[in-house]
Amino acid sequence: MPGASDPGAELRALSAETPLEPRRVARFLDGLAHGERIAAVRSLGRAEQRRLFEAVAGALPLRLADLVPPPTVDLAPVRHYGRNTLPAFTIFEKRFCRPRGADREIPSELWGYNHQSTSWLTGPGYFVATPDPERPEVLIDYTRLPSGRAEGWPEIRPNDRGLARFVYGFMVDRLRRVSEHVTIGSAARHGRDLGSWFALCREV
Repeated sequence: MPGASDPGAELRALSAETPLEPRRVARFLDGLAHGERIAAVRSLGRAEQRRLFEAVAGALPLRLADLVPPPTVDLAPVRHYGRNTLPAFTIFEKRFCRPRGADREIPSELWGYNHQSTSWLTGPGYFVATPDPERPEVLIDYTRLPSGRAEGWPEIRPNDRGLARFVYGFMVDRLRRVSEHVTIGSAARHGRDLGSWFALCREV
């Protein structure tokens, strides 16, 4: 296996192992420096993301407080650096915040949007993140719009109009925990999996 001097290569190797061991992957990611962790996550290709998403199901519970930690001030943005498996514009961020007055430990929802180079064209892709009522995972619901936003965030626009309709329209994605800072998601439209994944790394 490649050495720790190449964390992306090591993470890809761990994600390709059979069987894939989620807790081993988590320990490796937790041991990296912040910049190394982002680089490693953004090195994951389609095959690694798909296998990782499947392998971590039920391994580590994901709560909204893992995406926006309790010490974070209400409406303060938390950046999650990501890579998706789309053919183009693969590097992006999801930015989350906790609504004002929400329970810091157990908020009922988070607000967020997608930040990337094409946002001016496709729209910011706002969403509401909620706990899945049936399993310890998070749903990212583009069919719901936040009732507020963090300072400096773009104007909230609907996802069912213009080009945004083809990118974010009718989508509810599923997010699972990989490690303390890293999550992995799968995209779905009208409840149907699209065969597209994305990996995220939360800022420290």
